[in-house]
Formats: sequence, structure tokens, C-alpha cells
Amino acid sequence: MTNKGIGGYFELELSDRGGFLHDDGVLLNSGRNALEYALRVLGDVKSLLVPYYTCDVVMEPIEKLGVPYTFYSINPKLEIEDLPSLKNGEYLIYTNYFGIKDEYVRKLAGDYGCQLIVDNAQAWFAEPLEGVNTIYSPRKYVGIPDGGVVYCLKRMDESVLEQDLSYDRCSHLLKRIDLGSSEGYADFKANSRQLVGQPVKRMSKLTGRMLSSIDFEEVRSIRRENFEYLHTHLKEKNLFEVPLLDSFACPMVYPYLTEDATLRQTLIENKVFVATYWPNVKEWTTPEMLENVLMDRLLPIPVDQRYGVGEMKEIIDIIVK
Repeated sequence: MTNKGIGGYFELELSDRGGFLHDDGVLLNSGRNALEYALRVLGDVKSLLVPYYTCDVVMEPIEKLGVPYTFYSINPKLEIEDLPSLKNGEYLIYTNYFGIKDEYVRKLAGDYGCQLIVDNAQAWFAEPLEGVNTIYSPRKYVGIPDGGVVYCLKRMDESVLEQDLSYDRCSHLLKRIDLGSSEGYADFKANSRQLVGQPVKRMSKLTGRMLSSIDFEEVRSIRRENFEYLHTHLKEKNLFEVPLLDSFACPMVYPYLTEDATLRQTLIENKVFVATYWPNVKEWTTPEMLENVLMDRLLPIPVDQRYGVGEMKEIIDIIVK
């Protein structure tokens, strides 16, 4: 046994639940690097089909590796508008939007198999499918500084990868507890900037410990309950066709489509912080394109494990009024 030191000051105490969801995948330092890892080990990627409606972070590894790509459009169900035929060396990236498109991912897997790359950055609880390249970004669901997971048909020798360090990326997590979200937001943005251009590394010990301390079944249960409560009360007003709750494992947010251009700001003014997915879409699309409209009018309503029915009622009251 290696003696790492006995005694001294105490560390941050995190319970160990004996592992965490997806710990059997390749554990890396970010979601974007999970995609880079997949592209590297595939080796034969001659071209990629990428959705217009996605985060520009996806483009970082694609452009870094010089992989040719073409954008494609989606329909109002957030599904591919025109299903392509793929030749050898051609791959398709599909985003499991808001964690609610599990059933459609299974259909695509049947059509494309190993030529499909599933971006589950917004779908942490979706199961990886046999023979399908799949990436995850757990920090979209829980309070950790970084981390990513990838499943793919081939693996490189991970021992050659340096292990990341995360201790200096946690200030926003700590400030949120002591000072509140507003005081920690600048640190959150700074932490996100730190992840840009990072080489592919193994997940840090700290991030792994943090993930191992989380009761993911409780996280899943609360998110589903909040989502169902919102949908029960908002489905008549929601212009987006929400899939059946039994068709997906666990949502990241509740997608609410509205014609009210002021609703996002009204929610924010009432301290319901809804993100904008994704500003880059404006640069990639024209105003009449669906993706452009979705960026403005599809509001991601929080349903996460920090909240319950009381907060969901507050959100509903704001939207209804």
C-alpha cells in the first residue's frame, strides 16, 4: 500500500457510493473532449453531418481535427428533416435534445448503427446503445466543475493520457453555496472559458469523487416529477409537442415553446433563470429557419433536483399570468 500521508488537515468530505452512472465508459475531462476522443479512435471520418441547432462547443474538436462537415436541419419535433444516406467514412451527429429524444435516438441507431454519434450532453440518464458512439457531459445535470464520458467501439490506451486537475475550477460551486448564484456567475463563466482548448485528459480524481457522491436515482426521480408537474399544467399552452414521459429516461429541462417574445425576460426578472440554447445558431441560420425561431422562443424551464412542486407552481403562475 502506498502511504499518501496520514493525519493533517481534513479534505472536503464526499460520500462514496461505489461508483456512478456511466463509470464504465471512457472517463475524460469534458464533453467536447469526449467527442474528440470518439473522432480520433474512429479514424476513418471523412465527413460529418452536424445539426444547425446545437452548441458551438461541438465544433471545437471537429475544427481542431480538420474534419469536413455539413449542417443539417431539424423539424418541429426536433428530429432530422431529411434523413440522409451515408457512405463509408460519413458520420451523423444527433443531439438528444433536452434529454427527451431517447426513443428517436433508438430509431436512428437502427438506421445508422456505428455511423451514428449520439450527443447525449443534454441526456445524462439515457442508456448508451450497443455499437453506437455516444458522448455525455454530466455537468449539465449536477454540480461538478468538468468531466465527460464517451462510449465507442474502439478505445485508445488511456494510460497515455494525462489526468486532469479540477481543484481550481470549483469557485463557482462554492460561491453559490455561500453567496448565491449571482455572486458565483462570473466564476461559472470563467470556469467554462477554462475548458476551451483543453487537451484530451482523463477525468480528474476530484470530479470522479464528486460524481461518486451523488444519488443519481434521486436526481432522476425529482427531475421526472417536476417535468410531469409542469407538463400537466402547461401542455395546453405549450406549442412544442412534448414526447410521452415513458419514452425518455430523464429530462434536463422542460422545453416550453411560446409566441410571447417577452416571456423569457419576464421569467428572468422573476428570478427563473432560463438559458439561451444556443446564441451561435443565429450566426448559422437565417431568420425564417426553424432553428432560428427555436433559439428565441423555445424556453428551457428548470426542473432539476434542487426544486420541487412549490417552485414549479411559481413558474406556472408566471407563465399563466
